[in-house]
Amino acid sequence: MRTLIVTAFVSLDGVMEGPGGEPGYRNSGWTFNDVEFDEAAYEIKGREQEETTALLLGRTSYEAFAPVWPTMDEFAEYNAMPRYVVSTTLEKDDPRWPATILRSVDDVAALKETDGGPIAVNGSATLGRSLADAGLVDRYHLLVFPLLLGAGKRLFSESDKDTTKLNLIEHEVYGNGIQKQVFDVVR
Repeated sequence: MRTLIVTAFVSLDGVMEGPGGEPGYRNSGWTFNDVEFDEAAYEIKGREQEETTALLLGRTSYEAFAPVWPTMDEFAEYNAMPRYVVSTTLEKDDPRWPATILRSVDDVAALKETDGGPIAVNGSATLGRSLADAGLVDRYHLLVFPLLLGAGKRLFSESDKDTTKLNLIEHEVYGNGIQKQVFDVVR
């Protein structure tokens, strides 16, 4: 079975919306505007591209990334690997950044059963919550920023469910206050 990794920039209060400057969110750009840059904190992002073999996105993130990521050298590995987008409304993929469209969380469960290496879920707040609620997430790669943003899309759902136990397998704190936290989901 393939490992499903949810990777996210999050504030201390769990907000993941608008980290890079996406329009429509009042605190947009908080990863670059509110915390001093420390290249070491982003080492995990390069490692993710080397270790994962597919990229899984929700529709909103896919539509935001498709016009931009193919032109970015720092995403060369992501641009070369198979991409999947989960959407009930997307009619067709973006020809600039082709992807296979999946229609449900059940389709993601079936994808996990195929041969291949780890699958990374970037951005995609709604999808990440749905996958976690369905018990499909195997690992979290989190960069936790020393900010309280208040309102915004959260990484974790508020659904009433049984406890999910996590095992911290890697962590580091950087000079700018960012914390890297890598957790495996305990089954």
